[in-house]
Amino acid sequence: MALFIGTAIVVVLVLTLVNGVLVRGFLAGANRVFQPQNTTTREGIVQPQQFERSGSPDSFAEWDTLGFQGRNFVASGPDAAELAAVNGAPAKEPIRVYVGLQTAETDEQRMAVLLSELERTGAFDRKLLVIVPTTGTGWINPVAARSLELMYNGDTAMVGSQYSYLPSWISFLGDQQKSMESGRMMIDAIHQRWQELPPDRRPKLLLYGESLGSMAGQGAFGWLPDVSQMGFSSVLWVGPPNASPLWRAITERRDPGTPEVEPRYDNGRTVRFSQGTDAADIAADASPPWEGTRVLFLQHPSDPIVWWSQDLLFNRPDWLREPAGRDRPASMRWYPIVTFWQVAADMTNAGSVPGGHGHNYGDFVLDGWAAVAPPNGWTAGDTERIRVALKKTESEDGPEY
Repeated sequence: MALFIGTAIVVVLVLTLVNGVLVRGFLAGANRVFQPQNTTTREGIVQPQQFERSGSPDSFAEWDTLGFQGRNFVASGPDAAELAAVNGAPAKEPIRVYVGLQTAETDEQRMAVLLSELERTGAFDRKLLVIVPTTGTGWINPVAARSLELMYNGDTAMVGSQYSYLPSWISFLGDQQKSMESGRMMIDAIHQRWQELPPDRRPKLLLYGESLGSMAGQGAFGWLPDVSQMGFSSVLWVGPPNASPLWRAITERRDPGTPEVEPRYDNGRTVRFSQGTDAADIAADASPPWEGTRVLFLQHPSDPIVWWSQDLLFNRPDWLREPAGRDRPASMRWYPIVTFWQVAADMTNAGSVPGGHGHNYGDFVLDGWAAVAPPNGWTAGDTERIRVALKKTESEDGPEY
């Protein structure tokens, strides 16, 4: 009887797992657990009054519907006065557009609100239009947003949308497809409207993604040429998860003799990789000539999000056969099963290490922007000037995946 009952339980569990019922049940339960935080607002964050911000009194996206991370995004960042003080010239009020899961009932309705917000704020009249697929909870790296706004003195429009209540680690493990579908939908909707504009009136189209947001953005492209064919001038992808489709395909097809930790593809004509652990490293990897569309991956050798995969269970990856990357211990060795769990354990603390290591890219995101989207006449001295301004607001820019 015990053997019969035990066998029946195992069979039912296996069938349940195969059918995805257990996974779907877990995700549904996790959504209910994390949804209440979405209704809260960080201390010190208040509704913006600027016309250029979603959630303002003029906005089609109501403040209460933007979610915890959305409210943080639209209600923070530099204003025109702060930008003018840093750059010594009159500045524009930066545009920040965002929709939350509660802004509308369906994905299609949320995209309609998003496009209405872009039209309302005049986003298509700015020099840069930056699409930012978000992480699981809708987080957008404040350093990435602030850096570009400082570099272009506010002549920017940034846009993001929330697709989940779940922290990135849960979305990454159980719902990767949803993130990529969300990224594709947002990019396609905005690109279609951008393409309708006369070519001489289009803003430069940029794309940013960090962590799961990088994976979400890659979901819009079947292959690398699609990025330039769609008209993107600059793409910055930071800390891409190992399962990211475009990242993985390019890495596997890298130029012969180049290491997995910092590969070269097509001799760096369009896409480049940087270990990103200091400004000089990023600048060297972005050195000219680099014409046309620029796509840059920042990936630390010590970032477990980038290097963790199920393949670690029984296969030694190239990055553990090759000489250690800039900030990975040379003593690290691969062991079947053991290394898989070691790297998995590292993911739980990946963002709590000093900037420039692990999954914390710190203010080196600024150097990434300077590499792929420098304003005309931009110099290394300008980058350092902006870095000083970023340091003054460092306390509000901590990672919250």
